[in-house]
Amino acid sequence: MSPGAGKILSGINSPDDVKKLSEEELIQLCDEIRQFILDVISANPGHLGASLGTIELAVALHYVFNTPDDKLIWDVGHQAYAHKIITGRRDLFYTNRTLKGISGFPKMSESEYDSFGVGHSSTSISAALGMAEAARLLNIRSRHHVAIIGDGAMTGGMAMEAMNNAGVSKADLLVILNDNGIAIDKNVGAIKEYLTDITTSKTYNRIRDKIWFLMGGNTRYGANSRAVVKQIGNALKTTILKKSNLFESFNFRYFGPVDGHDVVRLTKLMSDLKNIPGPKLLHVLTTKGKGYAAAEKDQVKYHAPGLFDKSTGEILVDPCQSTAPKYQNVFGRTIIELAERNNKVVGITPAMPSGCSLNLMMNKMPERAFDVGIAEQHAVTFSAGLAASGMIPFCNIYSSFMQRAFDQVIHDVALQKLHVVLCLDRGGLVGEDGPTHHGAFDLAYLRSIPNLTIAAPENELELRNMMYTAQLPGKGPFAIRYPKGRGVTPNWKQEFIEIPVGKGRQLCEGTQIALVTLGTTGIYAEKAVIQLSKLNISCAHFDMRYLKPIDKELLHTIFKKFNKIITIEDGTIIGGLGSALLEFMSDNNYSSKIKRLGIPDEFIEQGTQEELHELCGYDVNGIINAVKVMMKTN
Repeated sequence: MSPGAGKILSGINSPDDVKKLSEEELIQLCDEIRQFILDVISANPGHLGASLGTIELAVALHYVFNTPDDKLIWDVGHQAYAHKIITGRRDLFYTNRTLKGISGFPKMSESEYDSFGVGHSSTSISAALGMAEAARLLNIRSRHHVAIIGDGAMTGGMAMEAMNNAGVSKADLLVILNDNGIAIDKNVGAIKEYLTDITTSKTYNRIRDKIWFLMGGNTRYGANSRAVVKQIGNALKTTILKKSNLFESFNFRYFGPVDGHDVVRLTKLMSDLKNIPGPKLLHVLTTKGKGYAAAEKDQVKYHAPGLFDKSTGEILVDPCQSTAPKYQNVFGRTIIELAERNNKVVGITPAMPSGCSLNLMMNKMPERAFDVGIAEQHAVTFSAGLAASGMIPFCNIYSSFMQRAFDQVIHDVALQKLHVVLCLDRGGLVGEDGPTHHGAFDLAYLRSIPNLTIAAPENELELRNMMYTAQLPGKGPFAIRYPKGRGVTPNWKQEFIEIPVGKGRQLCEGTQIALVTLGTTGIYAEKAVIQLSKLNISCAHFDMRYLKPIDKELLHTIFKKFNKIITIEDGTIIGGLGSALLEFMSDNNYSSKIKRLGIPDEFIEQGTQEELHELCGYDVNGIINAVKVMMKTN
């Protein structure tokens, strides 16, 4: 059950209850929400730091705006826990990110207060603009539309595309820029530098505050006075900062920066902004992890810290946890070894250096590792440019986020046969982050692309050797996908061995049924084979290693020997390994019976990886049950 809420929070069942509070009670409510989030997330892991930083913002938004009629769109959404708690989900919050519990992100089907489902970066302004234009067309004049976007998400090209469109619209749109200087890792790039200039210019901020207080801080001075404030503000930005305002270049009226943890001032500012028509941007400064010392001190670690001791901040480690490394760490350490051997090897990531462990390379050889910000399309084409000039880029992008760069993989890499190594971390079902983050579709969408090699390691040693193979001369476009979490091979760091492209392997002899796997599902299959042998069921096990080019010689061997075949993959069964075998069988006039195990044709909700593998039927027991059923058929 959820821990107890504070005196005021226990009476908050909807935003209407927030609107009844005094200024002092709003401050206390923020403190109680912060404590409540800490109580729950310390025992049930989730995204801690981002949500601690937006509590005052969430309270102010629901105090001022008439939600759910007014629309709030939270970019990415891992900062929206306070929003969820305020909007009737306080007593369910202990189920956050668990199987059959509430989602860790805003989700339209979960609550009428979740105006738009999110999970990927930089979508909020586009969605809010679409809603605002719909309200205009439907003649709903009283509705407000607010996009809450982090400074890291502003590096996504989609955000700039949306602002460019919104700036020439007449939409009643408020963009709140939540500026804390960090996404998961520290923000990078020119936009980050620009925001730093604004937030650190003491002269500009001092004069701006005085002008706002004298002329613009109260709406009784009227529109003419606000116009004067705007003109003076623009002059200040131009002369003191020696540059025009980026956001006003998009025809947004810019306000700020202001303290994002002053809930009372935020309510007053937002009340004023409600009466200003057209596109506008409020720049608020927040601290990720606000109010919890450990999270403020180490913002990267406490983005999503797992289990931790609330009183000390100590990260708790499960004593039963495997000693095998995480796949991401195998990538991070291996790319350093490869770069030390080959001066053409470089690393690229779109804002996930700690998540994919490219930070190890950044620390050791910073000139050869690039964090390009939240910009997956750019990351792929930037890698293509490096490859076109003779470098060997390892472009590491989470599988779910690689979907955003599909065209770039086709047009800029594969079509030109450039030697780019795409490393797809978090392939397959990732667990508690749910459907927005599952890497379910990569095998299917990549398999359709000509010139592209697709590899999937069964374990850490295979990942290491596939990375070694991928950077060898003449390999061309090369994708390696691997899962989230730990492997099974503590002694993974061995001498490099080339794995011939397009060649699979037989791991176990058998006579009755062939189990054909790709990637880490092979580990489940190995265990299932042992248990099935005790039931006198003889299964052969084949690890394909490569989905493309697929090992046709090995497939001929399988189809000639077995009339019962089960394919097992941690990806959608439409278009993946199972589909490849069905196509091969048809093309070569075989007639075996094939059962496909994998992710079904639906979006899978959140839960642990083990729970979701069981739910989809390709864990050890799922494989055993599928074999038993197939054995009963003729």
